[in-house]
Amino acid sequence: MAISAMNLWSQSAAFPVLSTLALVPLLAAVVILRVSTAVVAWRVGVAAALLNMALSVYLLMVFDTGLFVIQLAEQWQFAGVSYSVGVDGANILFIPLTALLTVLALMYTAITRHATDKVFIACLLGYECVLMGAFTALNVLQFWLWCVLELLPVIVLTLCAGTGQHRQSTLRYVLQYWVSGLLMTLCGFLLLAFGLIDSEHSLSFDWLTLKQNSSYLNDETLIFILLFYGFAIRMPLFPFHGWLPVLAEHGTVASAFIFLVGLKLGVYAVIRFILPMIPGVAEQWAHFVVILGLLSVFYGALLALMQINIRRLLAFAVISHTGMLIIGVFCFNDFGLEGTLLLSIAYGLATAGLFFSTGLIYERTRTAYLPRLGGVFDTNAPLAFLFLISALTTMVMPGTPGFDAAHLLIEGVIEEDGWWIAIGILLGNVMAAAFLLWAFQRIFFATLKRKVWPSHSQYHSVKKEHLIAATVCAVLICTGFYTTPWLKFIDQEAAAMHQQYPVHGTQPSHPVFAPDDDPAKKIISPRHD
Repeated sequence: MAISAMNLWSQSAAFPVLSTLALVPLLAAVVILRVSTAVVAWRVGVAAALLNMALSVYLLMVFDTGLFVIQLAEQWQFAGVSYSVGVDGANILFIPLTALLTVLALMYTAITRHATDKVFIACLLGYECVLMGAFTALNVLQFWLWCVLELLPVIVLTLCAGTGQHRQSTLRYVLQYWVSGLLMTLCGFLLLAFGLIDSEHSLSFDWLTLKQNSSYLNDETLIFILLFYGFAIRMPLFPFHGWLPVLAEHGTVASAFIFLVGLKLGVYAVIRFILPMIPGVAEQWAHFVVILGLLSVFYGALLALMQINIRRLLAFAVISHTGMLIIGVFCFNDFGLEGTLLLSIAYGLATAGLFFSTGLIYERTRTAYLPRLGGVFDTNAPLAFLFLISALTTMVMPGTPGFDAAHLLIEGVIEEDGWWIAIGILLGNVMAAAFLLWAFQRIFFATLKRKVWPSHSQYHSVKKEHLIAATVCAVLICTGFYTTPWLKFIDQEAAAMHQQYPVHGTQPSHPVFAPDDDPAKKIISPRHD
């Protein structure tokens, strides 16, 4: 089944909701920089973030889970510049995740030393604008430009709000990775676009046009290497990961929550811009990618076990999780892709919860080193429960959204790569449980070694702190016990992408959920065009 049309926004929504999702935080950031007081700036930021949260809920309501077309599409041509956005099963869930974490990040900001920093609040909203634009872009050059713009809030947040002593050297190190990745990605996108010259189409960067004319490409292997290299840095995947632990240690904790969604942009980019456009080459290189994924799983877990800085520990945990996700992407079946997309959302929210809890602990103790922590459970049990629920999700325990997602992913891995790769992933997950539970014991139950600041300090608000913990835990638990609605959003996309692969597409599709029925009660099989 190939995409033959787009549903324009006017067919489903009352206004162009996708552009509005990017414009609201951008306009709010401009207003924040011009207001006179930090209190007003924070209120404007929260109002904009809540509005975007409401818009993302509206987006889910108008999205038709039974259609395999790009929905709510917006396409504009002005002075030779093309603007194209839309949503489908591959990106629909990343939008509410970004909106939710922006709200929580601003709540966190209100109880930290950044509460009076207008530039910091504006940068958080600017980051949300960039992510909304990147996740909805259906023009490869437009996507690349959003990724370039992402550098601006990262630079400002690291230099102005970082907690380490080597922020400038850290930023230079990070930019070396990011700029090289962006250059590789740009070269890959240019080769994609110029590959249309031999067809009846003129030069175009439109995603749908490139996808439908991918048979004219001559340098598919080179395009794959360039794009995968650039996206692997962004994920990050071993051995392209070096910048993340450094930035996690010396950057700002308060911006890490949205930044974690940005990390998933690399996985999403592989699904959006590699698999549909050069599926044949992706199948040929799958074994190489799976090896890198396994190395990432074990390397990240082993290095996490060796850390005494909780931020670096969580950074290596992200690297380990990324390996699992990329293996799921290259399963080339329904189960693998559905599991990867759902697990990306679960990991994004759960890792944000881990950073929330450790960030709030840092605000109380002024340290991120495990040997200096301990006894936090006695002073703040909600933070302990936030850390535990988030850790259980990353450990894919039953009752969390990670469990169903990981189950789907493992099913896909077994079908494509066999039991040995699946066992390797599960062993890596056991190691993840080890370092997270070890960190939990060191932080919350070990003997107290550091003074804990009182709850009535200048910025601290116990009510906001408990609200953050309750929100993250509630979302994780509710989605964990009832994942059916979220699977419906991505099911059609996963099944249709399976049919586009030259080799795997000739194999029968799996039984899939009927869009209008409860998956627990009714299954239809197989799909036919």
